[in-house]
Amino acid sequence: MLPKTPHQAPPARALGLAASLTRLGTETAFDVLARARALERAGREIIHLEIGEPDFPTPMHVCEAGIEAIRAGHTHYCPTAGLPELREAAADYLSATRGIAVSAEQVLVANGAKPFLFFTILATCDPGDEVIYPDPGFPIYESAIAWAGATPVPLRLREEREFSFDPAELALLLSERTKLVILNSPENPTGGVLGKQELAEAARAIAGTEAWVLSDEVYSQLLYEGEFASIAGEPGMRERTVILDGLSKTFAMTGWRCGFAAVPEPLIEPLVRFFVNSTSCVPPFVQYAGIAALRGPFDEPRRMLEEFSRRRRLIVEGLNALPGVSCGWPGGAFYAFPNVSALPIAAEELADRLLGEAGVAVLAGSAFGRFGRGNLRLSYANTLENLERALERIERLLATL
Repeated sequence: MLPKTPHQAPPARALGLAASLTRLGTETAFDVLARARALERAGREIIHLEIGEPDFPTPMHVCEAGIEAIRAGHTHYCPTAGLPELREAAADYLSATRGIAVSAEQVLVANGAKPFLFFTILATCDPGDEVIYPDPGFPIYESAIAWAGATPVPLRLREEREFSFDPAELALLLSERTKLVILNSPENPTGGVLGKQELAEAARAIAGTEAWVLSDEVYSQLLYEGEFASIAGEPGMRERTVILDGLSKTFAMTGWRCGFAAVPEPLIEPLVRFFVNSTSCVPPFVQYAGIAALRGPFDEPRRMLEEFSRRRRLIVEGLNALPGVSCGWPGGAFYAFPNVSALPIAAEELADRLLGEAGVAVLAGSAFGRFGRGNLRLSYANTLENLERALERIERLLATL
């Protein structure tokens, strides 16, 4: 009798991935953060200017509201669109801060702002449609557009216009294929602010198209001078504009993951359907914390803005004192976007060397689009002491170039 041979497994076949993944981008900030953390584990001391989140604690009354909600048993499913109480609080907040009438029925709640970005694009765009978005801009805009199969159309934010766009250029980019226009003010990564005149001209141009508008206003309360303006306040815009906001930036609640938006009626059911298919709901205890944040008091957000203003002065004046560096004054948010194109090395190499040699984590402007090349993005969500030390380290490295 012949000996039995062991069972032979069939040859292994390569396991494939979806082709659409090649169109899905990422946020360089998290990549640089991971590299910076690895250097810290190896014993290096790193000054973090790469990550875009307030370095302040969540207001205590907000934390207490979340804790109390957990103790009260608010730890189960709740309505996908959001708790009625939070939708009402968000409607009141948006009405008061935008000067327009927003009802609770128009407000939806999601796990941060990003679901609104992704799902608004998916709900309005088919493959081949065009989406206009700011460049330099938040990298998830282009990533989500491309992943949905739509065509990204960058709208250049011009440094000579304090990182606003030219309304005439927007008008030229609009076409019969434009299904969505994304605007952001105050802006990430530039700190630029769109004025009422630019928004009024943009509204007139968009009004002649069939395009929706997504107005990313998550930094609306981090404004240093003047009054905040939303394109939703322009004639005919409220009916086609998603007004996007959230708790992360204004209330130092990035880890709570709770965003909200005022949504045009035709988009409400489609967005809720996307939320049902993906996240089910925002944890109700998080939403109760959000209610406490939006109902006030607002003392701590005001103090946070005052501290950011002091840091803004330090970082902008310090950057402008460096040879080969020029930096305008950000009108909002907590980012400086200095131009370093006069230096003898590219911004990408400079960012790498600042992390590896100087222990200062920053981002190259090209991480935010092709029109960001030649710039760096620095988040000044750090202490005055650390910002001073970072400027000293940058100056020492520049002296070696």
